[in-house]
Amino acid sequence: MFSEAATLTVLPKKFSVIARTDSAPYAAIADEARKYYGLQFHPEVYHTPDGKNIIKNFLDICGVSFDWTMASFFETQKSNILAKVKSSKVICGLSGGVDSSVVAVLLHKILGDQLTCIYIDNGLMRKNESEQVVSMFKENYNIPLIHVDAKEIFLRKLEGVTDPEQKRKIIGNVFIDVFDEEASKIGNVEFLAQGTLYPDVIESISFTGGPSVTIKSHHNVGGLPEKMNLKLIEPLRQLFKDEVRILGRELGLPESFIARHPFPGPGLAIRCPGEITEEKLEILRNADEIYINEIKKAGLYDEIWQAFAVLLPTRSVGVMGDARTYEYVCALRAVTSVDGMTADIYHFDSDFLSLLSNKIINSVKGINRVVYDITSKPPGTIEWE
Repeated sequence: MFSEAATLTVLPKKFSVIARTDSAPYAAIADEARKYYGLQFHPEVYHTPDGKNIIKNFLDICGVSFDWTMASFFETQKSNILAKVKSSKVICGLSGGVDSSVVAVLLHKILGDQLTCIYIDNGLMRKNESEQVVSMFKENYNIPLIHVDAKEIFLRKLEGVTDPEQKRKIIGNVFIDVFDEEASKIGNVEFLAQGTLYPDVIESISFTGGPSVTIKSHHNVGGLPEKMNLKLIEPLRQLFKDEVRILGRELGLPESFIARHPFPGPGLAIRCPGEITEEKLEILRNADEIYINEIKKAGLYDEIWQAFAVLLPTRSVGVMGDARTYEYVCALRAVTSVDGMTADIYHFDSDFLSLLSNKIINSVKGINRVVYDITSKPPGTIEWE
């Protein structure tokens, strides 16, 4: 019997308790006669002590071999993709993040000139990011790349929208419309490749059609509208972020790029709670740039899984010189993680936080207060929306 929170409240017949905690009286149960076992926790997440050993022991009992490698993953994907795509053309939605970039390089190695990458500047990128992404791929990879400036249409569609789920859906739909238009120009395109990861799927829908709760929708999860008439290729759909980075190294991507912090598909739209405006985006870009640059200068960037600034939809009273100010509040977020499923806050030195606060407030017009988010995942998600 399960409650709405999917917590076991009554022990099934013939089962006995083999593990418990203060908050979970049935943390693990067993019917030894029938060799049935159940867990009320997640052994696959990084913060579960001996979680990997639990899974390893289970696989060992099942007689599963341990010869899987990222090299074998590539060969499997190569075989599957070649059989699926044949001579058709593929477009890849390139965001500049690690996931879509790994997909692009993976597919280029497999399909060559059948692949065309499309980078859509949605006006929601970090400072100078569009220029950096386009130049990096044009200078380092011989992959056909189309750069689409779609800032105006994205911001127009987002005007007045405050609900985070509605933002995500609007951004996803506009992406699809732009991809559809560009695909029609290329001709004979049958497939769209995306950098969807397993955590995206878990938070949006159940991978197997099971009862997983939707935490937040991801704009690259859930299929494509029929009008687009394209089929999806998602080679990373069953991988976690740490595995994607291993694959990226296997494919020869530079370490400086592989180690980049994750950046969400909806971009700064979900780091700017409330209504999106050009003014607020520019304030956020400037604050975020200072934050990340100071982290890098302090040699902390590689210790942190993800760090970013959030511009809150509230203003506070402050004092600059002898004048009263009424400006936005900026929240700073930094977490450590391995797979993104769970995360702990990064414990900055208080002097460093003071330095960040002073530098952002004194350098970024529109911000007069800085706070630090000390929420782990769970209960919070890494992103604010």
